[in-house]
Amino acid sequence: MHPVTAEVTARIVERSRASRADYLARMAAAREAGVARGKLSCANWAHAFAASAEGDKQRMRDPSAPNIGIVSAYNDMLSAHQPYERFPDVIRKAAREVGATAQYAGGVPAMCDGVTQGRPGMELSLFSRDVIAMATAVALTHDAFDGVLMLGICDKIVPGLFMGAAAFGHLPVIFVPGGPMTSGISNAEKARVRALYAEGKATREQLLDSEMKSYHGPGTCTFYGTANSNQMMMEMTGLHLPGAAFVSPNTPLRDALTAAAPKRAVEIRDGTNAYTPFSAVVDEKSLVNALAGLLATGGSTNHTLHLIAMARLAGVLLTWEDFDDLSKVTPLIARVYPNGSEDVNAFHAAGGMAFVTRQLLDAGLAHEDVATVAGPGLRRYQQEPFLDGGQLVWREGTAVSLNRDLLRPVDDPFQSEGGLRLVSGPLGRGVVKTSAVKAEHRTIEAPARVFDSQEALLAAFKAGELNRDLVVVVRFQGPRANGMPELHSLTPPLGVLLDRGFKVALVTDGRMSGASGKVPAAIHMTPEAADGGALARVRDGDIIRLDAEAGRLDIRLDPAELMAREPALAPPGQAGFGRELFGLMRAAAGPADAGACALFEAA
Repeated sequence: MHPVTAEVTARIVERSRASRADYLARMAAAREAGVARGKLSCANWAHAFAASAEGDKQRMRDPSAPNIGIVSAYNDMLSAHQPYERFPDVIRKAAREVGATAQYAGGVPAMCDGVTQGRPGMELSLFSRDVIAMATAVALTHDAFDGVLMLGICDKIVPGLFMGAAAFGHLPVIFVPGGPMTSGISNAEKARVRALYAEGKATREQLLDSEMKSYHGPGTCTFYGTANSNQMMMEMTGLHLPGAAFVSPNTPLRDALTAAAPKRAVEIRDGTNAYTPFSAVVDEKSLVNALAGLLATGGSTNHTLHLIAMARLAGVLLTWEDFDDLSKVTPLIARVYPNGSEDVNAFHAAGGMAFVTRQLLDAGLAHEDVATVAGPGLRRYQQEPFLDGGQLVWREGTAVSLNRDLLRPVDDPFQSEGGLRLVSGPLGRGVVKTSAVKAEHRTIEAPARVFDSQEALLAAFKAGELNRDLVVVVRFQGPRANGMPELHSLTPPLGVLLDRGFKVALVTDGRMSGASGKVPAAIHMTPEAADGGALARVRDGDIIRLDAEAGRLDIRLDPAELMAREPALAPPGQAGFGRELFGLMRAAAGPADAGACALFEAA
């Protein structure tokens, strides 16, 4: 192992010793109790399969016959999740072929951040993760299953399903992706039209036409944002079947992978020699593997929140310092849009996850000795699936990148470090995604321009008030203030300012999403302005220095003077679009560096 990877893993193990032991003890007790259907009254159990097909009913009369639960985030609004409409039928048929049954245990909500960007609904987005975790628990609390298949892909949905699955960690859990949509227009052309629209040089009709050519069919959006970072992490954690992440929907190979999932869940259920529960797959080492993959591929900044919350529900305590230290030794070996010019389909064609896994293992940057749903050891994930005479088989993935503009080996990376930096200073601490930011833009010192909403910033941009060097501060965007919405709608105007030759950066206690672009952005600032953070005391004209290379965020002001200022007051809470229903979650939310989660108290 690389010495830093080994050291970070060791300190995570030590830090998590008590919480992990408690978690494993709870999972052992759940396993010992057995599946509840074996203890239910006849009336109770008959309720559970009253509507099943007759053949399934006869099989389910035997309380020892395996039954696989399906938890799905299907809806038609998300292109990534629309293919899930037909997955339950594929899964049920495959389960019957191995003498098992499968039941749709429950659905979870799935909102599209791409639709709600810049809209009031985005203020529900982060907390939808915690709602999904709770909805997963509701779906599985009937305790009728020997294994679980999780059908989810996008931003908050995989983290929420993972967190809910952790509560049932005595069961085998396999995540079943749907795959990316086919590629549309080039990302460069999409970005060009967006920039023109931000400057008032393209009409709404032209913009919509461009976007429809980009987002044009079923499957996951093809840029490397949070959704596709989720898929990468499920591979690195060992919760996918190998190579499942980036096979397009509605293809024979995708259907074969979907059918293989329930069959594998049956093979690794309790009572078999291959028993592999979620709690054995997800541990300190597998979570370090997920983090290594995130850093090596320049993945989503949202996982500086999600991965911490996900790990915590499995008894593992991660910190931003772990991210930062691993980033310094994990080379960036992938450049996928928005970090590069090509999308995840090109990434998959160039070698994809099999190549990334091999590179990280060979360099000692990922742990090989882990349990996975495919069997012992992460080496299984340097293989890729294909069809041979209609049968699903796996072969070794390419050991050589097939597109070095997109994917490179560890010994010749795009940059020597991963794409993430922890920054700290008098204004608090936050994270910067550096993988998409040119080196010359990573340090800036300029006057602040302070906004309490993204709408105010957009209005100032349209009025021509921002045509100068500046550090834009957007505050009261944290989890306790308004639910921590993504501020991705700020990317085009800030990018325009950078293209005009101005030095510009963003500092915010909000999120910028997995699609963070070329403008340096210190995000997730903690403490947030609404919870006593120093951002509430920043004023227009204050000189702020962001140095992402050195990990510093400073204000050229005596600390005593800064803290003596009267803090700005948070804007009044907004009602409508369901936001009034989430007041309890905002009040309960922990800080960003503890996962911004409402399901547990910060450590």
